[in-house]
Parts: sequence; C-alpha cells; structure tokens
Amino acid sequence: MDSRLLRCVLVSPLIVAASAGAQTSTHQLRGTEVAVYNLAGVVSVEAGSGTEVQIEVTRRGPDASRLRVESGPIRNRETLRVIFPDDRVVYRPANQRGWSDSRTTVRVNEDGTFDGSWDGFRGDRVEIRSDGRGLDASADLRIMVPRGKSLDLNLAVGEATVSNVEGDLRIDVHAASITTTGTRGKLDLDTGSGEVRVTGAQGELVLDTGSGGVTLESITGPVLELDSGSGRITARGVEVEELRLDTGSGRVSLREVKTRELSLDSGSGSVEIDLASDVDRMDVDAGSGSITVGVPPSLGAEVRIETGSGGIDVDVPITMTRSGRRSLEGRLGDGRGRMAIETGSGGVHIRASGR
Repeated sequence: MDSRLLRCVLVSPLIVAASAGAQTSTHQLRGTEVAVYNLAGVVSVEAGSGTEVQIEVTRRGPDASRLRVESGPIRNRETLRVIFPDDRVVYRPANQRGWSDSRTTVRVNEDGTFDGSWDGFRGDRVEIRSDGRGLDASADLRIMVPRGKSLDLNLAVGEATVSNVEGDLRIDVHAASITTTGTRGKLDLDTGSGEVRVTGAQGELVLDTGSGGVTLESITGPVLELDSGSGRITARGVEVEELRLDTGSGRVSLREVKTRELSLDSGSGSVEIDLASDVDRMDVDAGSGSITVGVPPSLGAEVRIETGSGGIDVDVPITMTRSGRRSLEGRLGDGRGRMAIETGSGGVHIRASGR
C-alpha cells in the first residue's frame, strides 16, 4: 500500500455521529509531536492512553455541516485542522467566560493553520464576531494526550482547559481563557487576551499574556517566566530555581516563593513578594507603585534600595552601611546574597515573611 495512503487511513475519522445539530467525529494522530488548529470553540486537553493522540471534534451551530476536519503532516508534524470556509465567523458560546471580545481578527493559511503573530502578508484575514452575519458555527474539541507526547494547540477564540497531562504543551490563543491543572512537563502558554489560571504544574513554565489576569498556584520546576502586558498577577506556592517576571501594568502578588534567582520588572502597579527561603539574587524594578518584600529569618543578603519618591521602611534586623532620604544600603544576616529594589514612585517596605 502507498505510504501516503496508509498515513491518511491512520488519521481518518473513526466515528461520526450527529444529533440535535451537533456532529461529532473521532480522529487519531500518530507521532511524537502533533499540532491542532481551531478558530472557535471550547477545547479540553486531558491525559490519554495508548500511543496515539485521540481527538473528538464536535461541530456546533446552524452552519456546523459546512465545517471540515482535515489531518495530515505539515512541517514535519502530524496535524488536525478544523476548516472554517468563510472570512467571517459568528461564534455564540453558551458560556461567555472565555469569549470576552466581540470581534477578533486572525490570519489563516489555506491549509487551516495559523499562529499568534499578525502578518499582513501571510494568510487570509478572518474575522470572528459574537453576532452579525457570517458562518454561524464552532467546534468543541476533546484531546486525549498519552504520556510523553508534545502538543501544540492553536485556538483563536473560546476556552481551553488542560488536566493531568504529562508531556510538553504549547497553547496559543488569541482571545480565550486558559485553565491548567496537574501538568507535568514544559508548559508554554501564549494569550492575546483572556484569563490564565495554572495549578499544580511541574516543569518549566513560560507565559506570555497580552491582557488579562494570571493566577498561579503550586508551581515547581527549573524556571518560571512570565511576560504580561496588563492584568493582575497572583501566585502562591512557587518553588523554582529561577523566576523572571515582566509586566506592563497591574498589581503583582507573589506568596510562599522559594527561588534562587528572582527578577521582576513592573511598569505600574503595586508589588508584593513574600519569600519562603533564602535567595542568591533578587532584582525588583518598578516604574510606579509600592514594593513590599517579606523575608524569612534565614535570609542573608546585601541590600540596596532606591526610590524616586516615597519612604523606605525596614522592619527586620539590618546592619546599615549607607542611608539617605531616598536610598538605603545594608546587610541582612550573613549577607551572602544580593537584593536590589528600585521604584520610580512609591514606598518600599521590608518585613518578616508570612505576615
């Protein structure tokens, strides 16, 4: 049998069902790395068994029959793509939590692939709206990922949830919420707009968000890297070797943090960091907003604090080496680590952790 024909058979739909306007098909993708593309819908990613990634696609809406599901290798990866054959799509989700914008524009290639970048010379312009005229349809996906697989999920609008997957995951959404629980492996999340919530992640964690709040809880791994345009950031129970955070605006609250190196750059918004262990190096820079740092009794570091406007309060034992109206240098404990804190406007407060 021709190898190309065999590959098509392996990824062809296994089950097709239709009821109450919904049409469901089941697909299998082989290979270590797979990619999935869907413009609108609710996507659930969960732990699977066997050797193939299994995907259930449920097409919904008055125009559901016009959607096509295509699969096959693209750029050395097995892919599944939901094809929306129109340049205007109407998405009417039952739950509006993951669809906060009334209009989103995406550049889509002829094969149904797209990514988070907006390139005027690549792909056709597709507008997704919450109402009006257009292709009234969406596709809900249930993706079952066996241990050790790598998944690249691309979703324009809707909602994505992940639970108990052990493997490398990359999730790129334009206007959608992302919720993950109990993942093991590298987790790379990229959002244009939408809330992000990550709980119980083990492994490298990279987040890039345009706008929307970020909530993290029980994170362990080598690196936590977060780049946020705007939105509140809340984290509790973080234990990583290196923590890097860059935010344009929004309040930052980090509690029960254990890390050797911490770097935080904030454009505007208050910053609160509660350390649960010693650090080798910590750099905190805020354009505007107060900074509060909680330190444990075991922490030892050379400390340098500067503020453009605002007071400096240190409520823990410190050996002063230099003190001015807007600056302070001193040593906490054995002074082995280094802490540098700077804010353009706003006060700085050093206190005991756990308060």
